[in-house]
Amino acid sequence: MSVVVTGATGHLGRLVVQHLLAGGLPADQIVATGRRTERLADLGVRTATADYADPATLAAAFAGAETVVLVSGSEPGARVAQHANVIEAARAAGVRRLVYTSAPHADTSALVLAPDHKATEELVTGSGLAWTIVRNNWYTENYVGALEQARATGVLLSSTGDGRVASASRDDYAAGAAAVVLGDGHEGRVYELSGDVAWTFDQLADAISTVIGAPVVHKHVSSDEHRAILLDAGLDEGTAGFVVTLDADIRRGDLADATADLRTLLGRPTTPLVDGLRAAIG
Repeated sequence: MSVVVTGATGHLGRLVVQHLLAGGLPADQIVATGRRTERLADLGVRTATADYADPATLAAAFAGAETVVLVSGSEPGARVAQHANVIEAARAAGVRRLVYTSAPHADTSALVLAPDHKATEELVTGSGLAWTIVRNNWYTENYVGALEQARATGVLLSSTGDGRVASASRDDYAAGAAAVVLGDGHEGRVYELSGDVAWTFDQLADAISTVIGAPVVHKHVSSDEHRAILLDAGLDEGTAGFVVTLDADIRRGDLADATADLRTLLGRPTTPLVDGLRAAIG
């Protein structure tokens, strides 16, 4: 089996490579790709330059591969076109199977990030390749910034209300993707991956308090108040709007679905919130 992991210079892709190795896939059967291959040298696997926006690099990187793990890109607005380049390059190279990291309930969710993933899923399922879609819920590591702000202020600010997030650690999601690559019976499947527990921001504040050893209070504000506070703090309109929209999505329940899919793939419970935060800050 020859497996190409795209976006391996990022956190998730790098961890997928490490879990493929831990799962017994020989290093010479793994190709870690990214725009800056010098960042991949310490992984001990084959490397190749691959830029989602440059089809020629993708064609070279995918030559001889059986499976491509498409780690979703990070450029809103360009993401679908870039993913299309990857899928077409995989087809042209004779790749047999594609594993795509998507977003929770991408085909039905109103989550602000869902449309790009929904469009990509349609490209994946219509590609003619064998495919598996792993829809990753939120990463616990996404709240490191909130933790550090709470450490400084004693306050966790949000407009999430009673909304819940079924987060897991990035390492859990990477291990799940690797399990799909290395296992059997996953073709044509869509997995809703999440942590075992959907927590509220009151519970996030308690978890942060435990990790930093100091009291933290969750301060809930309205969306308009939240936007004004963020703008006063120096955030630009686009960033402030994204944060407030995401909190509204959480308040609506778009990240609240805690499923058994990830723990089933892992064969163990997912990483608890406190443990994930503690690991994330080192």
